[in-house]
Amino acid sequence: MAPEPSDIGRIFTSFTAYQQTGALKAAIDLDLFTAIGEGAATTAALAARRGVPERGVRSLCDFLTATGFLAKEGDRYALTPSTGPFLDRRSPMYVGSVLNFIASPMLFQAFSDVTGAVRKGGTAIEGEGSTAPEHPMWVDFARGMAPLAAVTAEMLAGVVAPDGAPRKVLDVAAGHGLYGITHARHHPGTEVVALDWANVLAVATENARAAGVADRFRTIAGSAFDVPWGDGYDVVLLTNFLHHFDVPTCERVLRKAHAALAPGGRAIALEFVPNADRVSPPEAATFSLVMLVTTPHGDAYTYAEYERMLRNTGFARSTLHDLPMPNQRVVVAWRD
Repeated sequence: MAPEPSDIGRIFTSFTAYQQTGALKAAIDLDLFTAIGEGAATTAALAARRGVPERGVRSLCDFLTATGFLAKEGDRYALTPSTGPFLDRRSPMYVGSVLNFIASPMLFQAFSDVTGAVRKGGTAIEGEGSTAPEHPMWVDFARGMAPLAAVTAEMLAGVVAPDGAPRKVLDVAAGHGLYGITHARHHPGTEVVALDWANVLAVATENARAAGVADRFRTIAGSAFDVPWGDGYDVVLLTNFLHHFDVPTCERVLRKAHAALAPGGRAIALEFVPNADRVSPPEAATFSLVMLVTTPHGDAYTYAEYERMLRNTGFARSTLHDLPMPNQRVVVAWRD
């Protein structure tokens, strides 16, 4: 079968995808979408509002218009109905901060040498990549990813407490803390313990205060592998954590989770879980490469692999749940 003209177009779009990321990041850094939403719709008005040359604003806004992120009529720019609500900082649906993490220097560095990571079988970044102790990128993660995490946390709450509120929740590698905080906000009797590096827990503590649950929120600072977790938890949350490690290390974490749970308690892992073919769904399947270039040994594990890990670490049974978010699934495991 002969290739179609659209095939070369798709290849070329991938070749230049970094340009679109760079343009979006610049527009978010300059808060241009918000300025346009507030009525600064011309090149001159935007340049004056942001204190930058008109040439720069024109080139950037024309690029964003050509790629579908802005509309233009005459010399006036406008937000589009499909992207404006997510990129105007005044909107409750604003997600622009996510790019501060997705396009962070560490991730750009990791993807600048995919060849090296493939040859090595793990990150080509010196040291432990994103798993290095107290890596500053996790503060960027905690602040930047909060808008998306807040949506996912609401979905996860239905899985964690379908029939009632957990009394005591441990949120491992808590980051922004929103997964545990959301349960505390919905259930006045729930107490949350958040475990992470001290610099990251500062963000989670801010979020607990803002949510009005600081009196039921405490922290454990340090490595999840080294510090004691305590025990008697009804739920141990492992949100986007296990994929950073190889199977033996995951099992080490899961043994600690099993020991920390009260009888009948549950470990709940929010993860990128590809199907058995490892190429679908694409959002989960492609995450394996993210782990290759950013960690020494991480991966996107299938549910069958998680089942084996959970059996090996003493869990009685497990189930897999889909969420409306296309790239996330939830693995729930019970302790007898």
